[in-house]
Amino acid sequence: MILLLAIAAGLLAGLAWARWRGQPYRLPELQYLWLIFVAFLPQFIFIYLPIPRRFSPDWVAAGFLLASQIMLLAFVWLNRRIFAMTILLGGVVLNLAVMTANGGFMPISPQTASRLVSEDLLRDVHAGSRFGAKDILLNPEKTRFEWLADRFLLPSWVPYQVAFSLGDVFIALGIFWLLTQPASSMQFRKQLLERGTFT
Repeated sequence: MILLLAIAAGLLAGLAWARWRGQPYRLPELQYLWLIFVAFLPQFIFIYLPIPRRFSPDWVAAGFLLASQIMLLAFVWLNRRIFAMTILLGGVVLNLAVMTANGGFMPISPQTASRLVSEDLLRDVHAGSRFGAKDILLNPEKTRFEWLADRFLLPSWVPYQVAFSLGDVFIALGIFWLLTQPASSMQFRKQLLERGTFT
């Protein structure tokens, strides 16, 4: 949810900025876009599709989830020449660190999980078990790098609640910055720099 909000807000801000400049909105040129598809594919198959998720052991799902994060990290690193991607890089590294330290899944505490589902549903999920698509339910004292876990929630007035991590915040900021700095705006600033308008 937080990433979708970042995409929507970034696109709106980027379109407004381009319109104000009187230039067409074009996304920054990113290299190795195919890596995003490759990174998402195993996650989609083993995490979100019901049949593979049901019959695949947790260690298989965790392995593919970590592999997905590593490929995403490679994509961001290869595009690090764009400033927004350095913000994204920080978020991916933080998420990868806490997931690696906790068996390949993103940890979430029972207290946070209780804000997302009913007590009846949560009662059937034991500590150390998977919770949702990519989380694992862990008590804070049993969580490595607990401050990097899915511990933040959207405001209570938002009808659809999700938990997110500090790494997700950096990723969302990077996406927002990337989309608000379209290629046309980057070219505009480059021209100003070449003319000596900015010092």
